[in-house]
Amino acid sequence: MSAPSGDDDVLHELEVEVEAEVTLVESSHPEEAVGLSVADWLADPADVEREEIGLRGLLDAIEVLRDGSRPGDHAE
Repeated sequence: MSAPSGDDDVLHELEVEVEAEVTLVESSHPEEAVGLSVADWLADPADVEREEIGLRGLLDAIEVLRDGSRPGDHAE
């Protein structure tokens, strides 16, 4: 089952936005904050890592919707 073409446009736009967010999170370099005092952190490195994991999960979900497959579907 695949999404109607209007949904494809929405999924593509969402994918572009999420990929931009992933790039932003990756470029924040939370691992560099470990050497700083907590007062100097711009963001908690653990929060940044959780955000990246969530965004990557969202990208996976978009791919599933776009491809029309479902987790656990197997070709017979």
